[in-house]
Amino acid sequence: MPEIPADAQTGAGCRVAAFGEVMMRLQVPGYETLAQGSELKYTFSGTGVNITSALSRLGHDGYLVTTLPSNPLGEAAIAYLRRLGISTSLIQRGGKYIGMYFLENGFGPRPGRVTYTDRLGSSFNTAHPDHYDEEQIARRIELIHFCGITLAMNDTVRQQMKQLAAAVRRQNGQVVFDCNYRPTLWGNDSYEIARPHYEQMLEHADIVMMNERDAIGILGMDTATADRLDQLKQLIPQVAKKYDIAVIAGTHRAIHENNMHSLQGYIYKNGTFVFSQILTFPVHDRIGAGDAYTAGIIHGQLTGMDMQQMADYAATAAMLAHTVTGDTPVSTDREIRQAMMMQGRDVDR
Repeated sequence: MPEIPADAQTGAGCRVAAFGEVMMRLQVPGYETLAQGSELKYTFSGTGVNITSALSRLGHDGYLVTTLPSNPLGEAAIAYLRRLGISTSLIQRGGKYIGMYFLENGFGPRPGRVTYTDRLGSSFNTAHPDHYDEEQIARRIELIHFCGITLAMNDTVRQQMKQLAAAVRRQNGQVVFDCNYRPTLWGNDSYEIARPHYEQMLEHADIVMMNERDAIGILGMDTATADRLDQLKQLIPQVAKKYDIAVIAGTHRAIHENNMHSLQGYIYKNGTFVFSQILTFPVHDRIGAGDAYTAGIIHGQLTGMDMQQMADYAATAAMLAHTVTGDTPVSTDREIRQAMMMQGRDVDR
């Protein structure tokens, strides 16, 4: 694999932010179910947490734009975010609650399971429509990330997203939008409800994370072929042209026996597709791996990697995220580059 040039090996110190909810992750130790277990281990996570923490580890200044409760629970979240290297200066305080989810590890034929509490009552999702100073935030950052999970919450949050994205664009910053579609969050007739909101976010976006299934389901695009790769090559250029998107990226995954997965990343930029190597690896914890891939793409764009290097770098970052416990990617730039060059290494001595 070609070596990444020196000017792309360290972060450029860009000011990057993410808008989204901080959630408490309550995990049953080992492989017990909630019905069996009597203990829970808690951490804090969320797509925005994962993105900003990952980019902080890659050399950037990561900010989180969110709202946390004004109580000890909020203080615990703030302390945890600071340990991840995330700047908390753009976090607002208010309300009393934080969204939570319970995680049970799967084993063999039994899949892992996530059970959410009432997220809509959280401090983030009940914040006043004018809670954030979009123009002030936009002046402080160079790039901001949004995701479809946040877009699914409620009309107030959706309006805050669109206003903040527009403000960042007015300040010549970059907007990243990860489609991250979850049908259970949108309810009945979910595609029809979600589509106009996705279209509005795509109109603001410079970098978009999606694949052909998003184009077909969310955007209602038609294709005559059943092959996923052919669908991707047919539909993604149409999306890029319609919404004037500079970069579209995503992954294809295959799940094998014995907890082995294969992953291939792709990038569409300047009218050209590039695909990463296909990586096959065992999975320890899958949650958050997509965010690691997104962070790799963002880092590649900010540091001037060429397309092939960016695709391989982001795919390797995603692979490494599967190997650690917890949602939040923890790999450094050096560790990702080492894995790209030396897959299968036993012990780093």
